[in-house]
Amino acid sequence: MSLIAALSPIRRVLGVTFVRQSRNVSHFTYQPDDKAPIEGEKQKMNMFTAINNAMDMALAKDDSTLLFGEDVAFGGVFRCSLNLKNKYGGDRVFNTPLCEQGIAGFAIGVAAMNVKAIAEIQFADYIFPAFDQIVNEAAKYRYRSGNTFDCGSLTIRAPCGAVGHGALYHSQSPEAYFAHTPGLKIVVPRGPNKAKGLLLACINDKNPCLVLEPKTLYRSAIEDVPLGYFESPLGQADILRVGGDVTLIGWGTQVHVLRETAEYAKRKLNVNCEVIDLVSILPWDVETVCNSVKKTGRCIIAHEAPVTNGFGAEIAATVQEECFLHLEAPIQRVCGWDTPFPHVFEPFYLPDKYRCLEAIKKVIDY
Repeated sequence: MSLIAALSPIRRVLGVTFVRQSRNVSHFTYQPDDKAPIEGEKQKMNMFTAINNAMDMALAKDDSTLLFGEDVAFGGVFRCSLNLKNKYGGDRVFNTPLCEQGIAGFAIGVAAMNVKAIAEIQFADYIFPAFDQIVNEAAKYRYRSGNTFDCGSLTIRAPCGAVGHGALYHSQSPEAYFAHTPGLKIVVPRGPNKAKGLLLACINDKNPCLVLEPKTLYRSAIEDVPLGYFESPLGQADILRVGGDVTLIGWGTQVHVLRETAEYAKRKLNVNCEVIDLVSILPWDVETVCNSVKKTGRCIIAHEAPVTNGFGAEIAATVQEECFLHLEAPIQRVCGWDTPFPHVFEPFYLPDKYRCLEAIKKVIDY
């Protein structure tokens, strides 16, 4: 049997037949937030527009703020910085050489001089040449000086995750690499409101922050976003659906997979799932997660990054320590596989709703 024949697009889950979506069709249905974070005038925005709006506000609020990276002067590959050079000038919004280590090093230097630096890494996959600068310099700057100096005015943005055709060099989710590093803060937005609020919070935070933006949401995620200034708290998870049977934990795009999975589980299995968007990877909201698991007794964690040493492993270890006597089934992780991110086989790699449904059935029947 050929490999393609073996990887049949037909799946049977819970006794129901589904046809796998082609690789050009999204593996999730976007679900916008029901409520805006603040009152006031709103405008319909997709996620890249909300990010543009946040950076516009940051540049307007503080004359020292700089925005730079590869191609940001004309708007960037994903158009997040569109028109900002025209508005604020080439001295504040400018292109850099194609050198991620140089982008991060320059960002650390100007941030150490109390300049608010917003650095864009064109794809999260390209961030690894800057790894040393981020984890050995930015993250340790405050500690090694005994809090005498820091580079806390540093925010690094990077598009991450699956996009339908990115393959091994344009689809990775590197949050776990950086979550091992004390001194950094890491967030992953699920949509326009969170993207704007988290980015503004990171820009004003006193620690170096990494904002990983799921690139497939840039245009597919649309919400009514307040035109006013607001920040979303770092280190605070959001409970998006209340339930008492299973806790589902994800971040970024995976949140929408889990919300759709929870609706199906209720409809077909009469299982009430609680869906949590972790929002902040470092620090992460241990209290909200553990309180939920103590209530439900079952926990499933889903993320796009490979399963081995993914951030889901840290969550699972903490839940096991804090909630052991409350657990009714082993903790499940539904993640990417331990392979490079594939191209034509992307639909088989991603933790879609069918795999999440299998995990729900497993913990319920345990």
